[in-house]
Amino acid sequence: MLAAIHKILKKIMPLSVSEMPNDRFYNLMDVEEIQKALGRSRASIYRYANTDPAKGLLNLPYDPTRLNPELRQSDRDPLLFHPTEVSRFARDVLKIKQVTIQVQETAQNETNRLLKEILQELRLLNQSKPNN
Repeated sequence: MLAAIHKILKKIMPLSVSEMPNDRFYNLMDVEEIQKALGRSRASIYRYANTDPAKGLLNLPYDPTRLNPELRQSDRDPLLFHPTEVSRFARDVLKIKQVTIQVQETAQNETNRLLKEILQELRLLNQSKPNN
């Protein structure tokens, strides 16, 4: 049972608290965030996106004239975009002179904090267990 929980937690959170990178990482932006940042309609963001829902194709090749989403596993996955891609698109394609994409770290919620603590304890237990 303990091994199964450890395996699940390792998939969800592969790094322990001490292994977490200290440098800032960027959160991906969804369509709503891009809509607010660029001042465009939701429909226009979908038109700009490098997708082909009619053919059901995922992960099309990079197109410098389109807004290229991050890779998706399924067509049900939301469209997510890296902030630098949104900035590039706004600058190069939409010809917006001054582009400021403000990225904020997501707030640490109680569930993530608790999962990190559980994973830390499981790793400690695993290390203290004698090898057979």
